[in-house]
Amino acid sequence: MNRYEKALVVLMRAVGVMLLIAVIPAVMPFAWMKDIHRLLGMGELPEGPIMGYLTRSLSAMYAMHGALVFFISLDVRRYLPVVKCLAVLGIIFGLGMLILDFMIGMPFQWTVQEGPFIAIMGCVMLWLSGYVQDKPLPRSENEPR
Repeated sequence: MNRYEKALVVLMRAVGVMLLIAVIPAVMPFAWMKDIHRLLGMGELPEGPIMGYLTRSLSAMYAMHGALVFFISLDVRRYLPVVKCLAVLGIIFGLGMLILDFMIGMPFQWTVQEGPFIAIMGCVMLWLSGYVQDKPLPRSENEPR
């Protein structure tokens, strides 16, 4: 394993763990979400089934994505095409979030941190993955040659 592959593994595991932390808001009391929303200067968080559904399901989706990223980091050579796909999707998603955050009026600090961070992580993953040697999968003895 070369230093680029090691760096990719460390980066993916860090991102995976960071995203897995999103499981906390998926289960936290809604009153806490309202307090956090207010502390971020975004006013009162509306109540209702759709708001509860969206906040919790999005947090769970981020956590699920984190689990997948961490799992793939366990064997980046084997999953190299998936690593590259996730990297490209991260770049596109990050740029999309930057535009969305700007369009809907998210706080400035949120806007300049969220989308650019995701896009930069995607760029770094894509760059590092270019230095990972793709290893062929071992052939089964029963497999025709």
